[in-house]
Amino acid sequence: MSSYREQQNEDLKKIDAIKKKYNLSNEQDVLNLYSQMQTGDISFETDIGKAFDDSIFQKVEEIKSKNRLEANVKNGSSNSQKKNRKEKSVKSSKTVIVLTKKEMMIRKTLLTLLFLIAVLCLGYFSYYCYDAWKVDRESERLARLKENTVVNGMYADQEIEISNGEEKKILKILDQYKSLYNSNKTLIGWLNIADTIIDYPVMQTEDNEYYLNHNIQLEEDRNGALFLDSHCDITNPGTNYIVYGHNMKSGKMFGSLDKYADQSFYEKHKEIRFDTLYEEGTYEVMYVFRSRVYQQDEIVFKYYQFYDANSEEEFQSYMKEMEALSLYDTGVKAEYGDHLLTLSTCDYEEKDGRFVVVAKRVK
Repeated sequence: MSSYREQQNEDLKKIDAIKKKYNLSNEQDVLNLYSQMQTGDISFETDIGKAFDDSIFQKVEEIKSKNRLEANVKNGSSNSQKKNRKEKSVKSSKTVIVLTKKEMMIRKTLLTLLFLIAVLCLGYFSYYCYDAWKVDRESERLARLKENTVVNGMYADQEIEISNGEEKKILKILDQYKSLYNSNKTLIGWLNIADTIIDYPVMQTEDNEYYLNHNIQLEEDRNGALFLDSHCDITNPGTNYIVYGHNMKSGKMFGSLDKYADQSFYEKHKEIRFDTLYEEGTYEVMYVFRSRVYQQDEIVFKYYQFYDANSEEEFQSYMKEMEALSLYDTGVKAEYGDHLLTLSTCDYEEKDGRFVVVAKRVK
């Protein structure tokens, strides 16, 4: 009980202080007071204070009603009176915007929503940056491991024997890939393009979907990894290796492959390095084009189904299709028997779009 009396006394003191500071007979003072009360700087806890709050609100409503009435009367005035009123308005030194309690509540709700949206955007951006940093760190680790002759030298030579009819050949894993291969047996090679972030291991499984959302550590990762189409065989190469990778907006994986859309970039980066586990390889860019994933029943050239040419006529037919699609003429030609490398990533210019770079092996 004594606590409530203390609150009443506290409210009475606030009211006395307000009356000393503001002339409640003056409309401008009333509006200034109400504006401050709306911000929450002045608040009351008891019925005495709330009654005072209501009386101020009532005064404001009366002032607003009076101002509307005067405005209606003045609207009927002559043009000269309107001009004078406008000039006086411009000279006014201070304008007070008065909001009702409902309008104030709506305003606070909107500000809260905007704050939450800003927090969510900041959180997503932070996660995006962390994700990109994690990919960079892992790529650097793998590159160091590839170049570490001491670690790779700890592994014994690993060879496989390949039979092709009467012909037999021995394939030996290159020294620089021994450690990486023993960490993950789905590793089949390494791809590098100078002056880009593309310097990654290339994986392969029977499931072409797996490395769309897993990294080389077999962890779920929206960046995925570069991977060779399951139809290709590095132990018995066909005509064409097809390597896929995400076109990440962060630039990771094949996020910088579409730099080849600019011919000036191609002129400075004509060669691509692609090693399999068993042999090093350098490829020269031939064609750069945009395509898309087609329906199965569509009769059209589908670059992603070109693994092997069964004849010279079939090979030349594929070359003509890609040459016709190419964004510019590199002047590089391939002959039947040459081995090709196709790099494929998403292209956002159309639905199911693809950006493709095709190169032929030169050494």
